[in-house]
Amino acid sequence: MKKSSTIFLQVVVVLIGIVALAIMIRFPLTEGRATNLDLFSIYADPFIVYGYVASIAFFVALYQAFKLLGYIGQNNVFSLSSVKALRNIKYCAIVLSVLIVAAAIYIRVSFDGNTDDDPAGFIAVSIMATFISIVVATATAVFEKTLQSAMDIKSENDLTV
Repeated sequence: MKKSSTIFLQVVVVLIGIVALAIMIRFPLTEGRATNLDLFSIYADPFIVYGYVASIAFFVALYQAFKLLGYIGQNNVFSLSSVKALRNIKYCAIVLSVLIVAAAIYIRVSFDGNTDDDPAGFIAVSIMATFISIVVATATAVFEKTLQSAMDIKSENDLTV
C-alpha cells in the first residue's frame, strides 16, 4: 500500500476521533432533559458519565487502528504488533457492543410509561450501534486470523530456507 494512502487513512481516523469528541462535548448541552441544568449538573449525570466511560473503548480502537495503519505504512504488516493491534480492536468492539446493550437494557428497564419520553429511538440507535460493533469485531477477528496464518506460513518458509 502506498505511503500516501496510509497517511490519508490515518488522517481520516484522526478526523473521526475529533468529530466523535466534539459530538460528545456538544451533545449533552443540547439534550432534552439537560437543557435547564447548569454545566456541572449536565456532566455529572450518571448516564452521560457512563457514555464517556464507554467511549474509552471506541477511542482505544481508533488509536489501535491508527497504529495499525502506521505499521502498514512502514511495510510491517506481517508482525506481531499488527496482530496485537487487530486483537485490541476486536476486544474494544466487543466491549463497546456489550456496554451499548447494557445501556439499552437500562433505558428500557428504567423507562416509566407515565412520561412523554419514548425510548424507542434510543433502542433503535443502540441496536444499530451494537450491530456495527459486532460487524467490526467479526471482520477484525477474520483479519487477525488471516494475518496470523500468513505470519505462521512466512515463519515456516523462513525456517526451511
